[in-house]
Amino acid sequence: MTQLYPLKVHRKPKTIQDRIALCIVKFMRLFADAFFKKRYGHRAVVLETVAAIPGMIAGMLRHLRSLRKIEDDHGWIKELLDEAENERMHLMTFIHIAQPSTLERLLIIAAQGIFYTLYLILYICSARTAHRLVGYLEEEAVVSYTQYLKEVEEGRMANCEIPQIARGYWNLSPTARLKDLIVVIRNDECKHRDVNHQFSDMLTIE
Repeated sequence: MTQLYPLKVHRKPKTIQDRIALCIVKFMRLFADAFFKKRYGHRAVVLETVAAIPGMIAGMLRHLRSLRKIEDDHGWIKELLDEAENERMHLMTFIHIAQPSTLERLLIIAAQGIFYTLYLILYICSARTAHRLVGYLEEEAVVSYTQYLKEVEEGRMANCEIPQIARGYWNLSPTARLKDLIVVIRNDECKHRDVNHQFSDMLTIE
């Protein structure tokens, strides 16, 4: 599988809002590392439920803004809703690979409720900061999937079969396995990283 986007990308914070966004993401990373350690499949199940929220919230609010102001959204709504759907498919895939425990299912419910509420408030108050936050979240997602891939490539985790839902969505070959799946999902995260940093930049100059 081909890596379409650069991996080692970090947007250096330039404003206080950028620094706040980065600090929030680093705090979330510490929690995830402490709870999941190297259980990358289980980490993906929980975190992808959170990752699918920003695109839906931002798409909804941009949709309402477009209706309210009676003006074109220049493709933002479709991009954001596509992002939310893509992240949801990451979750649907990893549900088959790493069956979540009861505790993890409860964590999913709690994390989704808390993150949805806080991100909605953040987007209403500062859409630029919200997109920057997602950009940094996706940077961390790329790091996590790269670590996951290394574990599989070096034989510490099984290069197992992948579900049919993944083959259909990403048009993967019948011989594709977990290693190939991680590469295409990581590529998705790279795209979301770049798009959200770009959106944040565009809102800065509006």
